[in-house]
Amino acid sequence: MARVGTAHLPLHGGKAPAYLFQRMTKLAREISLAIIQEYGAVELMRRLSDPYWFQAFGCVLGYDWHSSGVTTVVCGALKEAWKPIWHETGLYIAGGKGGASRKTPGEIEARGNDLKISPSGLVYASRMSAKVDNTDTSTRTTRLDRQYAC
Repeated sequence: MARVGTAHLPLHGGKAPAYLFQRMTKLAREISLAIIQEYGAVELMRRLSDPYWFQAFGCVLGYDWHSSGVTTVVCGALKEAWKPIWHETGLYIAGGKGGASRKTPGEIEARGNDLKISPSGLVYASRMSAKVDNTDTSTRTTRLDRQYAC
């Protein structure tokens, strides 16, 4: 992907209000289903992996904070949105923030068994991406506060 600009995304504390998160979940489900129906699941994954599209998606869902928190909140909303429909879409999100991140390998393994694939590669990829995501290069420490596998 060509570099087209830069974005300043300051860190903000706190979390999305419950009323907003519930609305985000409903809207994320409907938008996801519309994209899958029109273009397929691979196109949805391609769009979600584009950082500019993802940031815009977060704003469309109503999370207008221009911060790194959009990743956690949007992935959390998608996880909740897809739980009841994952059999229909074939898409599942594992993991989460804090304690939920430690459940990621087990969640991936559970879905791997349902989909009749070996989950070991996905578990490994999830652990490696969590290490990269959570490594603080300024102090050379690692914190395991969130881990998502889409």
